[in-house]
Amino acid sequence: MTECCKPLAYRLRNGVTCAQKSGAPLLVLDFPLKSILLKPSWKPVFEFLNSTKGYISLDEIIFHGNQTDPDKVEIFLNHLVCRGFLEQEGLSRLVDYPHVSIIIPVRNRPEDIASCLQSLREIDYPPEKVEIIVVDDASTDNSPDVVSRFPVTLIAIKEHKQASFCRNLAAERAQGEILAFIDSDCLADPLWLKELVPAFKDPLLGAVGGAVDSYFKEEGLDRYERVKSSLKVGFWFRRSREGENFFYVPSCNLVVKRDIFLELGGFKEDLHVGEDVDFCWRMQDGGYNLEYRPTGLIYHKHRNRLGAFARRRFDYGTSEPLLQQAHTDRIKKLIFPPAETFFWLAAILSVVFSSAPLLGLSALSLMAGSLFKFIRVRREGIPVGYPRVFAAVFRSYLAFVYHICAFVSRYYLIPAIIIFPFAPWVSAMIFGMHLIAGCVEFFTKKPELNPFAFLLFFTVEQLSYQLGVWWGCFGRWYFHPVNPKVVMTSATGKTV
Repeated sequence: MTECCKPLAYRLRNGVTCAQKSGAPLLVLDFPLKSILLKPSWKPVFEFLNSTKGYISLDEIIFHGNQTDPDKVEIFLNHLVCRGFLEQEGLSRLVDYPHVSIIIPVRNRPEDIASCLQSLREIDYPPEKVEIIVVDDASTDNSPDVVSRFPVTLIAIKEHKQASFCRNLAAERAQGEILAFIDSDCLADPLWLKELVPAFKDPLLGAVGGAVDSYFKEEGLDRYERVKSSLKVGFWFRRSREGENFFYVPSCNLVVKRDIFLELGGFKEDLHVGEDVDFCWRMQDGGYNLEYRPTGLIYHKHRNRLGAFARRRFDYGTSEPLLQQAHTDRIKKLIFPPAETFFWLAAILSVVFSSAPLLGLSALSLMAGSLFKFIRVRREGIPVGYPRVFAAVFRSYLAFVYHICAFVSRYYLIPAIIIFPFAPWVSAMIFGMHLIAGCVEFFTKKPELNPFAFLLFFTVEQLSYQLGVWWGCFGRWYFHPVNPKVVMTSATGKTV
């Protein structure tokens, strides 16, 4: 049995320990340092999980927990996965698979749509529960003829209307209770639907997105896209929650309840880029949860020529001012936690002025910050030693630097080039922050590229994207995307 066909199973994520507090299991994650106290009834389950290094099947967990409702157990464990305490593998079981309507807009892509539809013929899902709708957006080639060779519903429109209109039109005519959106330049993995559709066991979930991988793998840009594609949400499960205002999943791999999609009016048809971001934000504003799963794979035929790659990143950038102007409650913030800010300010000044006292003050602030955190942890009855707390605090200080550098790299390389003749030191600092952000991306993403090639593609991406952002800002005379609200606050979230 291959790994992907195994039954659903769970284990504690690396960096998570299970302790006890007042007779109940307490899960503690190393970074970000946080904990969650479960009900005492879960004690046998997590003692069992803690005693083994491997995955434990859902059936075994239900048995050890003396549970009677498998779906409720799965939903609960999935929440722990999304919060970073558990890992999961395998397929969830459904007694009755829901009817799914797969929707694909296409324009002038005969070869791509043929490959896409061929991949959909091979998906592992009850065929009587699948409907495929292709909307041809006024193609001027033989794309409609190619589509007609497949057992699908073809809707051909005579006037070019863009993808959002096509998706909405298909959704109105769809028979399925679930809508699954995929693009014509994508191929679906056979387990695409079986890995994503079971997420709707959770009645609070409105939509789920799956992983997007690169179809092309030969060139350096292909290998860059595999780890840094704009369509790649990440390697871990994520779920929308209060305070995470910018979370979304791309429309090329989006599965959503049809009634919710229609209730929200579908995609905004005046948006030709960023329409998936807008829909996900409106859905969350409407009280529905959104989830991302690094499963349910589709393969995207990305633009693998540097010019086309840069133009697409430019297009993505132009959508940011428009989206933020339409969603004014989503205020972009640049957070400066006092402890981290003081530490790095003292460290930088100690180098600039060759000051040993300032360097000592910086080190002292780190020790004091970690000691304060340790005292707070022990006061809350969480059995975590000081070395573990110190490591978490220091990692948070490093993360703070990365996030500041990443923001500057994302939006201020072009201004740095413009001001270089007048303020070379400022430009040099911005370029240095860009280099820090790129190096962190390289070592964390681990691409199959040498660092120089990766940094080249990374720089092209940043320049192209921010050129689109600045173009959109000047076009709309709206500069919030590049002028975030600066906030001095302590770390947010349920950290310990």
